[in-house]
Amino acid sequence: MLKAMRSTAKYIWIAIAATFVGGFLLYETSGLIGQSPVTVNSIVAEVNGEKIPYLTWENAAQRLETQQQQRGGRSLTLDEIQQIRDQAFEELVADALLQQEYARRGIRVTDEEIIAEAQSNPPAEVMQDPQLQTEGRFDIQKYRRLLSSPAARQQGALVGLEGYYRTEIPRQKLFEQLATDVYVTDDRLWTTWQDRYDSAQVSFVAFRADQVPDSSVKVTDAESESYFNAHKKEFERPGRATVSVVRIPRLITAADSAAVRDKLLALRREIVGGVKFEEVAKRESIDSVSAADGGKLPRGGKGRFVPAFEEAAYKLKVGELSQPVLTQFGYHLIRVDEHKGDTLAMRHILLKIAPSDSSLTLTDRRADSLSRIAAGQDKPQRFDSAAKLLGLPVRQAGVIEGEPLTLDGRYVPSVSAWAFGGARAGESSDLYDAEDGFYLARLDTLVPGGSPKLATVKEEVRRLVAREKKVASLLPAAQALATAAVRSSLEAEAKTRGLVVAKPAAFTRVGYVDGLGQLNEAVGAAFGLPVGAVSAPITTRDAVFVVRVDRRVNADRAAWEAQKKTQREALLQQLRQQRVRDYLDNMRKSAKVSDKRKEIQGQLRRQAAAS
Repeated sequence: MLKAMRSTAKYIWIAIAATFVGGFLLYETSGLIGQSPVTVNSIVAEVNGEKIPYLTWENAAQRLETQQQQRGGRSLTLDEIQQIRDQAFEELVADALLQQEYARRGIRVTDEEIIAEAQSNPPAEVMQDPQLQTEGRFDIQKYRRLLSSPAARQQGALVGLEGYYRTEIPRQKLFEQLATDVYVTDDRLWTTWQDRYDSAQVSFVAFRADQVPDSSVKVTDAESESYFNAHKKEFERPGRATVSVVRIPRLITAADSAAVRDKLLALRREIVGGVKFEEVAKRESIDSVSAADGGKLPRGGKGRFVPAFEEAAYKLKVGELSQPVLTQFGYHLIRVDEHKGDTLAMRHILLKIAPSDSSLTLTDRRADSLSRIAAGQDKPQRFDSAAKLLGLPVRQAGVIEGEPLTLDGRYVPSVSAWAFGGARAGESSDLYDAEDGFYLARLDTLVPGGSPKLATVKEEVRRLVAREKKVASLLPAAQALATAAVRSSLEAEAKTRGLVVAKPAAFTRVGYVDGLGQLNEAVGAAFGLPVGAVSAPITTRDAVFVVRVDRRVNADRAAWEAQKKTQREALLQQLRQQRVRDYLDNMRKSAKVSDKRKEIQGQLRRQAAAS
């Protein structure tokens, strides 16, 4: 039991230590003391006037980074770190808004409430602890004995639980206040059921905007400006940048491949000599998932693995060892344990082909040269000089804020986060180390995100206005068809005009309809018009439709009654969760949040460059 308490307390103290050490190191080493423009009292954000210190954000981000590194067992790329820092920032903003809302509503937490919750509602992570379970199920008595043990107090577990409940109890109170009045009537349940189970079949003629020539539509500057002003929110964009990138690959030679093959042959001889395949797989295979189970792969038929692997596996007899099999993942040693029909049960050992030490040394030397000449420079020509000197091709690529950079389908680590982290045009990045080589980038252009000026999106705005005009120009022809079809038939009038009548399969209100789309006015008309009726022209985003309802089947009310209780419970939970989400979203949107992250990061970058 004490061991369980120590295990629980360990994570609390890791978080506390990460916060303290992170804050201390930041204060001492990153230029936050002395005459720096950024100090420990600098403000990274204001939330409705409430200040969030830069150091608070930095500590929160470092705490999350430490947790992520512990889970992944590796260092993080700048892209991952930036995502974590964004997460930490949003969590701090959300917490500030919640605290303000608690104060406004008078929501408080008493010590008695904390004790009661701790006794009866332990955190989910605690309930999953095997040492607090009996026969695979959480044992509340073990948990309560743990709470009352001296170690729980001495090692900080109770402090950690108190912090958890001081956060969770007011949050739960707020959510209950927001969602307790949510109710679902029978009429709403029946309507929801009808949306899913009423069906219709229609015939329609489509007049599509893309059939209208661009040359027939003129868009004036005044029309573009009016449209842009009315739809500004829709044109908000993330930041965009162009970067030049050079790469020093880690080259794999024929000798590297031969060395791995020879090693696999040595392992094969070891197994033939009597060592168990499972033991060698656990010790040597780089496929960590199968290696943990002695190299065992999921049982199944063909089509599960790459062709070279499957071709070799299906040629083996039960118990036979393959020769080394080369795939894009490396060299495999395969053994089939069972073969029934098309189904195989098998194991494998995988060795990755990696550069030799001599190859790595040469690559590292070139990378050192590149870093020495161009990394962290603010003179663009240093980047070009390094690329020319080392014979490295320069690739230019576009980068979108918040998205990692890829080149030729290959992930380029850290460049995107660096480009939008305060770098200025002409600067070169640090040298980034990836599994497949080293990367260095130069920022060529940078367009900040947010609401663009009309000149930046003028062509896009023109296309949208033109599309609206094209749709409007189709209305007279659609109206003529609809009027004539009422007197004659949709098929006859369409044939006269050289138009096609489409007849999609039956559909529901919420389903996708081939040719009509989904959740639009044309789909809705199929359930609003009488059977046999021809609609007036129906305008959607990019087309005009004339629709005739051919058949409609109503939902089974008896089937609905039989499941109504279950439906109500599910819909209530969904609506309550949606109520809370909407409230929190609106609270965030209406909040006055002054975000100074980029300003501070830019100051720190300039300060570091000057030191």
